[in-house]
Amino acid sequence: MVGSVNKVILLGNLGRDPEIRSLQSGNKMATFSLATSKRWKDKSTQEQKDKTSWHNIVVFGDGLVNIVEKYVKKGSKIFLEGELNTRKWQDQSGNDRYTTEVVLQGFNCNLTLLDNKGSNNNMIESEGNQLNKDNNLSNIDSQTSDNKDNDSQTSDNKESEDLEDDIPF
Repeated sequence: MVGSVNKVILLGNLGRDPEIRSLQSGNKMATFSLATSKRWKDKSTQEQKDKTSWHNIVVFGDGLVNIVEKYVKKGSKIFLEGELNTRKWQDQSGNDRYTTEVVLQGFNCNLTLLDNKGSNNNMIESEGNQLNKDNNLSNIDSQTSDNKDNDSQTSDNKESEDLEDDIPF
């Protein structure tokens, strides 16, 4: 075996509004719970059954946290890809506790907003990502809408060239 993979893919609805906190470093983080459900038909009773699982989600990175803060609310449907992480902490009594969460941090994560509620027609750029009118988070190098005039396309190309100079690899 060459290595290992730690990847979680979830599609579900938020159980509560995201909680946004500032870290001591000044960076922001967001936490929320995501519900995923599965349904099946019980073979013996022919009854529809369902089961809901709850997942703790933690988002790091100011750009992605800003998107979560502005556009993600309780009930929002989202698709996300992140890493599974279990951390150890102590409660007030000094007992060791463990929490397992899906962490979205760095380049190996994805968050796609699937709701059309409150979507706007403008492009919103944030630290290398942009939110398009369908609320899909995509890479800044992706194509922009055709209804921009030529002047704004020229300025976008100049900004794109400037961004390429800052790429560390």
